[in-house]
Amino acid sequence: MDFTTFNWADYMGLLGAFLSAITFIPQVLQAYKTKSVKDLNLSMLLIVFSSVIIWLVYGFAKGLLPVIIANSIILILSAILLYFKATFKN
Repeated sequence: MDFTTFNWADYMGLLGAFLSAITFIPQVLQAYKTKSVKDLNLSMLLIVFSSVIIWLVYGFAKGLLPVIIANSIILILSAILLYFKATFKN
């Protein structure tokens, strides 16, 4: 991707991707710190994880960097939350 040809919409896409991607960080940190995920709904986590995989396929197929960046990060963070859900007792 050639960043020299980016316009304002491309930068807005990257900013939106970044903000979307970091939405799960506070939840991951809170779950890690408290070792509690009892209030996290497993169905929601599985839906997010599945939808992110679909978005990644779309992003790679279309070559959409903001979609790829955001969903790669969300995939990792939601996988961490799923791991916590499987391993933490409560």
